[in-house]
Amino acid sequence: MTASDTHRAIDAVWRIESARVIAGLTRIVRDVGIAEELAQDALVAALEQWPESGIPRNPGAWLMATAKHRAIDLLRRQERLDVKVQELGRELETEQRGAAPDFDTALDEDFGDDLLRLMFISCHPVLSTEARVALTLRLLGGLTTGEIARAFLVSEPTVAQRIVRAKRTLAKENVPFEVPQGPELADRLSSVLEVVYLVFNEGYAATAGDDWMRPALCEEALRLGRVLAELVPDEPEAHGLVALMEIQASRSAARTGPSGEPVLLLDQDRSRWDQLLIHRGLAALERAEKLGGARGPYALQAAIAACHARARTAPETDWVRIAALYQALAHRARSPVVELNRAVALGMAYGPATGLELVDELASEPSLKNYHLLPSVRGDLLAKLGRLDEARGEFERAAALTGNERERTLLLARAAACGRTGEGGPGPLSNGH
Repeated sequence: MTASDTHRAIDAVWRIESARVIAGLTRIVRDVGIAEELAQDALVAALEQWPESGIPRNPGAWLMATAKHRAIDLLRRQERLDVKVQELGRELETEQRGAAPDFDTALDEDFGDDLLRLMFISCHPVLSTEARVALTLRLLGGLTTGEIARAFLVSEPTVAQRIVRAKRTLAKENVPFEVPQGPELADRLSSVLEVVYLVFNEGYAATAGDDWMRPALCEEALRLGRVLAELVPDEPEAHGLVALMEIQASRSAARTGPSGEPVLLLDQDRSRWDQLLIHRGLAALERAEKLGGARGPYALQAAIAACHARARTAPETDWVRIAALYQALAHRARSPVVELNRAVALGMAYGPATGLELVDELASEPSLKNYHLLPSVRGDLLAKLGRLDEARGEFERAAALTGNERERTLLLARAAACGRTGEGGPGPLSNGH
């Protein structure tokens, strides 16, 4: 292998193994910031040594062993020698004498628990939402600061600062490296699920920039969601979230046209929907429902997505059921955005006048004041009612509010269509659909 080939291989190994190494080290040193520094030291050692020595048979074990050596040195310097350090030393000596299989088993023994603990630390409510997202992608996704910055269209120093502050906050608050128990578990798990879905949503419908989608973020969120669901197999909402993301991700190939322009749900070529992802999503939804989680917020949203996935054509969509599911979701987790999506479903199921009535009630909601999808949905309903001048104004207002260039172009085209052809253009632009 050439040096460049080796470096590419090291990069791939790091993406696969970094969360495992950081999680294991955090259990040892009880500080996620120090754990990441030790893991980075091991990565530097790999970059220095592997081009000469070759990639080890078990590169993850090599990284972990190297990082553990550094952890022991650190603990010794801090005069914190104890039984754990001695045990770690004996473990490393055993590995060096050639007992690699035993060492690999020891590494795997607590991996699942450690990874789950790392998820709960990275998504701890003591951190801001932005910090939780950045830290999760850094520690669990293995993304560099630059990659996270590019994904969210913010500066690299901003992301670096968020991560540094997050680590300091966790250390200052003495956040324990543990899986929460009892009543606290539900709230903490909800925070983890929220972060994973925020990452997915930013990839699925980018809030800013020139691209309609950022597939890498969707893929990372799906990976994290699948891992989480297997680590907490009895938590129905974890499976509900995976179901929702799998089904939504199944439409990715059909959501953009040849030039990267958005293609809305009702206009998509359903033959391009990924049937494997749909199958996986429906299976995850069934799992959530069997665990008694059919009325959970993520499971309800997954059930809505499943209605679309099961419809062979747009006219076959069961909008009456979708409206009922949104009604249930509103009772379970009421929010203006949920109500806006319910208005879309009501308009499709019972006519645009019914949907418009609810949208007009939402016009006074402070949280929707600058939300571009409110005028977008209102414009669509007005266009269907033949109120084209009003519809054009709503589409123009929505275009002024969105931060995504692709979405702005689409909305302005819909505004122009109201004036030219007497039609409102394609169906509603709504994240819920």
